[in-house]
Amino acid sequence: MLPAFVAETDFPVPPAIRSAIDAALDCGDTGYAWPGSVAPAFAGFTRRRFGWEPDPQTIFEVPDVMAGVAQALQVLTEPGAGVVVNPPVYAPFFETIRTSHRRCVEAPLLRDAAGRWDLDFEKLEEAFTAGARAYLLCSPHNPVGRVWTGEQIERIAQLATRYNVAVIADEIHAPLTMPGIAFTPFLQGGGRARAVSLISASKAWNIAGLKCGVLAASPDIAAAVKARLRSIPTEIEARVGHFGSLATAAAFEHGDAWLDEECAHLRKNALLLESLLREHIPAARFVSPQATYLAWIDCSALGMDEPAKHFLTRGRVALERGNKFGTGGAQHVRLNFGTSSTILREIVARMARAG
Repeated sequence: MLPAFVAETDFPVPPAIRSAIDAALDCGDTGYAWPGSVAPAFAGFTRRRFGWEPDPQTIFEVPDVMAGVAQALQVLTEPGAGVVVNPPVYAPFFETIRTSHRRCVEAPLLRDAAGRWDLDFEKLEEAFTAGARAYLLCSPHNPVGRVWTGEQIERIAQLATRYNVAVIADEIHAPLTMPGIAFTPFLQGGGRARAVSLISASKAWNIAGLKCGVLAASPDIAAAVKARLRSIPTEIEARVGHFGSLATAAAFEHGDAWLDEECAHLRKNALLLESLLREHIPAARFVSPQATYLAWIDCSALGMDEPAKHFLTRGRVALERGNKFGTGGAQHVRLNFGTSSTILREIVARMARAG
């Protein structure tokens, strides 16, 4: 069975990360994480990559992005508050909102005749008008692969400010923006809104298991975020992995060239996937993503009740079920193309043989 569902890649550990971890092992440095090196490395990376340099004093380490989302919800909203999401969207959003004792409010994405997904600003404003207190923005969007434009980010910020809605931006896939596409960090393009940004080196450099994420806060709420993170039990803060912290700092400080090569390869694979589907499964609809290594494929014309189950049982290839992503996800599968072109060809060949 070929696993093409989970969001990690087949690429080897980047040399800078390997060196940082080897150095720690060589001197027996295997204790708890000690925050300090990630914030300046992150600020330097975002300056080089996106033209945005946050104040390191507004940057905090968290175990991972979704742990940061949960803490941001505690800081920015009250129990029972409505939190807006744009389905089909990353499945853990729903669970995290529920377990944080908040309510999920849907403003589903729009889809045009060509299969391209976009934000529905009318639905978004309706949700804000109805009293939602926070907006959990997926940027770039998982699973549809859209990178929201600077104009869209500014429009979100204007609406959020008008209706006093806090924005929590999950920007974990931002480093994986495709060549030629511009990514606008929310805290750069939507500077007037109360907001936090969650990002991690975990997806781009494939170090999710090492456990470290970054929470950046707008200046007006940075003190409240810091107080919240200092008020929770110390063992929660200690869940940031020491190797995760070391690897994250190394990735952000020394991983640009490796990342450029990865993004170029992913772009080639996205185009290859588009060509393979057109040739072997022409009824499947796929729009190449502007970021991520995740392909969102519409299988509704294939006549399958559960496409992911069909491809698994008859083709021995595991894809993520579209239903997990909420409204708009039925009859879709999510395919991970963060692998070699040889394996990608085999994935599509197995899907085609499944009939």
